[in-house]
Amino acid sequence: MCGIAGIFELRDAAPVEPATLARMLAPLASRGPDGHGTYLGGGGRVGLAHARLSIIDIDGGAQPIANEDGNVQVVFNGEIFNYVELRAGLERAGHHFRTRTDTEVLVHLYEEHGLDFLEPLNGQFALALWDERRRRLVLARDRTGILPLFHSRAGDRLLFGSEIKAILAALPARPRPNLTALDQVFTFWSAVGSATLFEGIAQLDPGHRLIAEEGSVRVERWWDWPFREPGDYLPGSAADHAATLRDLLADATRIRLRADVPVGAYLSGGLDSSALVGLACAAGVHPETYSLAFADARFDESRHQQDVARHFGVRQHVVQVTSEDIRAGFERAVWRAETPFLRCAPVPMLALSGLAHAHGCKVVLTGEGADEVLGGYDLFKEAKIRRFWARRPDSAWRARLLQRLYPYLDITAARGQAYSEAFFGSGLDATTAAFFAHAPRWRSTAQAKLLYSGTMRSRSPADPVSVLASALPAGYARWDPFVQAQYVEAKTLMANYLLATQGDRMLMANSVEGRFPYLDHRVIEFAATLDPRLKMRVLDEKHLLKRAVAPLLPSGVLARPKQPYRTPDGQIFAAEGIGFVEDALAPGALHRAGYFDPERVALLWRKVRAGKAVSQKDSMTFIGVLSTQVWHRLFVEPVTGAAPGTG
Repeated sequence: MCGIAGIFELRDAAPVEPATLARMLAPLASRGPDGHGTYLGGGGRVGLAHARLSIIDIDGGAQPIANEDGNVQVVFNGEIFNYVELRAGLERAGHHFRTRTDTEVLVHLYEEHGLDFLEPLNGQFALALWDERRRRLVLARDRTGILPLFHSRAGDRLLFGSEIKAILAALPARPRPNLTALDQVFTFWSAVGSATLFEGIAQLDPGHRLIAEEGSVRVERWWDWPFREPGDYLPGSAADHAATLRDLLADATRIRLRADVPVGAYLSGGLDSSALVGLACAAGVHPETYSLAFADARFDESRHQQDVARHFGVRQHVVQVTSEDIRAGFERAVWRAETPFLRCAPVPMLALSGLAHAHGCKVVLTGEGADEVLGGYDLFKEAKIRRFWARRPDSAWRARLLQRLYPYLDITAARGQAYSEAFFGSGLDATTAAFFAHAPRWRSTAQAKLLYSGTMRSRSPADPVSVLASALPAGYARWDPFVQAQYVEAKTLMANYLLATQGDRMLMANSVEGRFPYLDHRVIEFAATLDPRLKMRVLDEKHLLKRAVAPLLPSGVLARPKQPYRTPDGQIFAAEGIGFVEDALAPGALHRAGYFDPERVALLWRKVRAGKAVSQKDSMTFIGVLSTQVWHRLFVEPVTGAAPGTG
């Protein structure tokens, strides 16, 4: 991956300043430590900048890259995995290539197809393409949002960058916090759609492109998840579909092994990552693997990781993360994420990419996306059980099924029945509601809003759920409820949290590129045609995936219950004297920021220190308040000139 940034003057103005482009590139150094490049065109009205992480054509792939006559220029962050096949077709059409890099296919595809040049791409990307003849700038983002891209209007000047920090470097003043987006974080774990935590700075949505021409800017969708309605599912036997899925995943993995540097793999020990290691080995590559271990046995999966590594004969590297490590990395994780978060999960992922970097690994395969595409989340099981319970809401044993679903949560004691009825039982009379599957979790997350200050409450931000509902596709109401839940999960938690806060930002902090075979668009589009009962058979999650990859895996991987990625959270901040926590939660700091009521925060903090904030709600609330305060200090208060940690 890399970092891109740039400026386009929408109307006649002073030319773009090279010094401004340099300022925009500086915060992207970890995204592209191997070289920088810039382009000035359009009579000085456009500037493109690129920070390179060299993966393909290491010596010859410097950017920007142009077509034969220099009238089309591109800066690109990501990978085009089918570039070998695309290049062959373009050469047959008469195009000439100067490099061996995947980036060069973009300018020639644009020459051939115009704005439709994105359709043939199998990849993960954020790009900026300048068409000198048409005086047109095109920004585009991959189908699922693996790579980030942000943009902002400053008068008639359009700014863009791989991270918000690049845009902030070019603005005359810091933008105001976007309180509506912050309120969305405390519902969905992230802002919705194109919103960011900064007023006037937007994210280009996954599967969208932005076209800027003389005085105008428009944003268009070019891809979306193509789910089908009941009755229109792809016919065929489960065995045939499993074979097709296996072939698609094998090819998705094979082309993601294309690189001029070694490709490693993240290994959690679960189904998704283990299958990718198996598929890579079957393709003739035995990747070195990188794993997280935890000092706290409740979160540790080391034994399973070791079993898988031994089975495939791959070299394993492990970093053990302690509570102290999470505390020490917390501020840096917020700086990299550019947003508050509600769990500490991004911080160990920062340590994991650091482990890969320390061993000279620039590229890792990762299993993100399998749960969304192939039906793996406990959330999907939970919704099935709740619908089953709704048929007999007075049934105690149906409610107890939910306690069995979450053995790691403290809901199995005497209070378990009451907890289930209060948490999972809410909304049982609305099983056809658009967000039936997600509503209990969103209500739980929103507990943090009870700590809002009077100012925050008085702003009356738009209802987050209504904002999300307004963006649903036309056919959503006709989809199977399981498919509805998949779509919402892909558009909220996956796109704007798992792939961003916990994914790209923590990877690129240490100059490591993640590759995601389960998010190959061919896999997604095939899975979207299937009857959801193939994805989750009764309560057997990812049933078709298990069937597809079973021949590759040790039996223990298939037999073990799904263990979600969990980390130590709020209670690790119980100790006295943690400097940044003391500073962030001091009454004066809370009052200056203005988001939370100091007295209510003080009550929660006392609960944490007394060891009583053991519930998921309390932990998420505490981490949310703490990370918001840290975010405010880093991004909203006057510039101090120093990022936390090592960048």
